[in-house]
Amino acid sequence: MTLSLETAQKIIDVALAKGHELGIKPLTVAVLDAGGHLKAMAREDGTSTLRPDIAEGKANGALALGIGSRAIFNRAQEQPFFIQAMNGLAGGSLVPVPGGVLIRDDTGIIGAVGVTGDTSDNDEICAIAGVEAAGLTADA
Repeated sequence: MTLSLETAQKIIDVALAKGHELGIKPLTVAVLDAGGHLKAMAREDGTSTLRPDIAEGKANGALALGIGSRAIFNRAQEQPFFIQAMNGLAGGSLVPVPGGVLIRDDTGIIGAVGVTGDTSDNDEICAIAGVEAAGLTADA
């Protein structure tokens, strides 16, 4: 399956709605396709200027390493030089904290979503909600 714009938009809409439900800070959500290309992004009013890059970096890291950004965060604590090297190879585009979630269907990885704006744990909760609402599997 290819990640459609309609599916990407649903992921964004539900992730933002989950943020509102939780009463957290304004979010930025980026959805990338399996090739790492931006499919859709939304930035709520009141977010800081670097948030789009952070959201994309969380999703990009997940795709680049084939694991959710929580797993990257854990690995960074255990092997900081490895993650630093990977970030260097990726041109500094990896953001190794929770909130980057792989999007899977029954064929494998079809994309990733990155959410930023609140705590990393809350960002991840919103990302997972969006992916699952689209009928797909979230891999954090």
